[in-house]
Amino acid sequence: MHELGIVLHIADTLDETAKTNNLKKISSVTLKVGEVSGIMTDYFIDCWNYFKVRHPLLQDSELKIETIPAVTMCGSCGRTYETVKYGRTCPHCGSGETWLLTGNECIIKEIEAE
Repeated sequence: MHELGIVLHIADTLDETAKTNNLKKISSVTLKVGEVSGIMTDYFIDCWNYFKVRHPLLQDSELKIETIPAVTMCGSCGRTYETVKYGRTCPHCGSGETWLLTGNECIIKEIEAE
């Protein structure tokens, strides 16, 4: 249920942005969500739709989601690879000395507002 908490956090950020920029209404929000962020996008959209009708600034807003691919770097061979396809073991050299480069983010990319 952390999706609702993330929606609330994003709404707080949007409220601050609206106040700073004298925005009266937000028509759309584009989020970039990492492939392995743990956010279930279908559930996230449901939470957004539930919350937005109770929040005047977002009432008629549309949520757009773009996926950030998960990419892992290997410390042994220095190559990158698709995290979801291969997991934590490097498919190039078999090393487990790897770390996630991208794919765990949740970023507000764009806001359309009046």
